[in-house]
Order: sequence, then C-alpha cells, then structure tokens
Amino acid sequence: MFDSMKRLLPSRLTLAIMLAMLFSICAFASSVARSTKADGSHNISEAPRAQKRMTQLRHARLARRSVHHRRHRSFERFYTSSFASDLTEGDVTAGEDPVVRQAALDALGNMNGTVVAIDPTSGRVLAMVNQKLALSGGAQPCSTIKLSVALAALNEHIISRDTEVPLGRRYSMNLTAALAHSNNAYFESLGRRLGFEKVSYYAHQFGLGELAGYNIDGEHVGVFPSEELGSKLGGVGKMCSFGESISMTPLQLGALVSAIANGGTLYYLQHPQSPVELTNFQPKIKRQLDIAPLIPEMRDGMAGAVLYGTARSVRYSFSEEEVLGKTGTCSNNGTRYGWFASYANTDYGRIVTVVFLQGGRPTFGPKAAEIAGRMYRNLYDHSFFTNASARTDRAPAAASAQ
Repeated sequence: MFDSMKRLLPSRLTLAIMLAMLFSICAFASSVARSTKADGSHNISEAPRAQKRMTQLRHARLARRSVHHRRHRSFERFYTSSFASDLTEGDVTAGEDPVVRQAALDALGNMNGTVVAIDPTSGRVLAMVNQKLALSGGAQPCSTIKLSVALAALNEHIISRDTEVPLGRRYSMNLTAALAHSNNAYFESLGRRLGFEKVSYYAHQFGLGELAGYNIDGEHVGVFPSEELGSKLGGVGKMCSFGESISMTPLQLGALVSAIANGGTLYYLQHPQSPVELTNFQPKIKRQLDIAPLIPEMRDGMAGAVLYGTARSVRYSFSEEEVLGKTGTCSNNGTRYGWFASYANTDYGRIVTVVFLQGGRPTFGPKAAEIAGRMYRNLYDHSFFTNASARTDRAPAAASAQ
C-alpha cells in the first residue's frame, strides 16, 4: 500500500503545479478583454474592472505628487512694496557729483531702494539716492556678509583661494566658486571653523556695528550681536551665510568694499552738504586693515560673480570695464532684501556702488546687480571713467588719520 502511494505522489505534485498555473492563466485572462478587428487582428485591453482600478491608482499617485510638490514649494507672503514714488524726498545733494547722482537716479528708477556711490580713494560719498533709507538702521546683510567671513578665514589661514572645502561625500568647493555662486554651505563651514569670537572680531574690524560715516546727520549704527545665534536657528554658520541676527547699513557695506577696492584703507565716509564743504574736503582714515595680501585671493570670486555667477545681470547693460562684487538675497518679517556691493575697476580709477532694495518678489540680489550695471552704463556713456575733468572736484587731499 505504501509503495503504491509513493508511486502516486509525483503525479499529485504535478497535478498541483498544473492547477496553480491554470489558475494564474485564468486570473490574467479575467483582467483583459479581447476584441477582433475587421481585418482579423485582435486588440487586447484591460477589463473594465482593471481599468477602473488602474485609474484610481493613477489619480492617487498624481494627488500624492501634487501634495508633495505643494508641501516643498517655498511660499512666503510679502507686505512691503518693491516700488516707491518719493525716493528722493529730503535728499541733500549740493555736495554730490551731479553726473554720478543722475546715473544712480536713472538706474534705480522707481524701485524701493537706495544707491550709494563712493570714491574708494578718499571715502567721499559721490551720491546717495534715497538718503532716508541709506542712513536708516540697515537690514540683514544676507550673503554680502560672506565678504567679511572670507577675509577672516583667509587671514586666519583656514583657507586659501584654491582650498577645496568638503561639502558632501563627493562634493567640495574653493573660495572662487563659493563667492561667485554664493554657496551657503561653504560659508557655514567657514563660520563654524572660525567660531563666533573670531567672526565677531573681524566684523568689527571691518566696520560692522559702528558708524561708517563722519558727522553724517541721521546715520544709524546697525547691529552686530554680542552673542552667537542660537543653535536651533543655525548658530554661527547661519550668521556667516545669511547674516542672520545682523543688521548692516549700506554705508557700512560701502566702507568695507571701498577698503577692498583700495587695498586696505578703511575710510570714514563723508557726504559733503555744500560746495564749501566739498572745497574743504579732507579724507579721514578710520583704520588701516591688514588685508592687502588677501585681496588677490578674493578678486577672482568677486569678478566671477559678475562674469558667470549670481551678479551676471550686471552684464545685461555693462561689460566694457571689469566689475567685481557680491550679491545678497534674503527676507525677514514679510520684506525681501536685495543687495549688491561692487566696484568698477578701470584704468582711470575705481568707483564703489552699493545697491540695496527692499520689497516683495521683484526684489532680490540679481535685480540689485542689474541696477548697478545700468548705473555703470550711464557713467560710461557720460565718459565718467575716461574724462579726467569730470573727476577733478573729487581729487582727494592728503588723508588724515582719526
């Protein structure tokens, strides 16, 4: 009996396999419908029940994708207008360079912002459009703070221009690319390596947290905090990439960029109020910064920002002379800020320009750079860079240290 059962066992196993295969075929067949065309060929399509199920799955997948997209889409409400009509109300212009002022006015148009133009060899403010905003308490510096951080890291020998800073498992970047493309992770890394005490020390050396001007009525001092930003808010890394918890004025940024343009002299900025003050103008040095060896390390990155980086909108209007600069974009409490600090580097001299904008979505760093490009275009078209007589009233006398 057991022998006969053993002989039957393979047959039953084979039968079970065959039944399973037949069930699978039937299940597949039930999910499709077959129709015959006039030419004898066949269409095979999903049965209505299967079609309905696939449609439900497809809609669910699209819904999830839509929710995912909405969840990760950056949406922010802005309450400040990017445009204004009374920009120059109350401006004192008697001691300004008329060519520079008109160039700045035409470039800014009706954007809600300010343009400050400075002679970096003397600290004289050549033009200040919308002086109420330029002299106000300032705003978050956004990515323009990276200029101060880069100088600090170079001076502390944490990096050189070509040092590759690891930013991921297979990703690194050097200073030139980081400045040109305004890479946040790079400068967060530098900030953490420097530490708050050194970041604060160099920021104050470069003029943050103190008045940039000399006897300029109405100027505010801005804010550089005495303590590091809390770790939950990003700590010193966030301070060094976005300027979180810092308030910087256009004059402070202009004084720093002027020092970079002239090789390390931090001048007090002066804004002559009359022809008499202009005639008696004397440059005043705040302090000498030991950054001359560091500036060549910065140049390629600042030039790269204009040539191929975040400030390439300068070249929409102006490409005849070299421009070096740094953009910044961020927002706070319903207002977006757009910064661009730069200097035109010509064979006939240099001029520093700071454009600061505030508003909503039309406001951002590349827009500020575009305005600077239009201003340089206007100056170039009026032979400002080549006509020596246009600059005779700007020639600085011997500087006096204060």
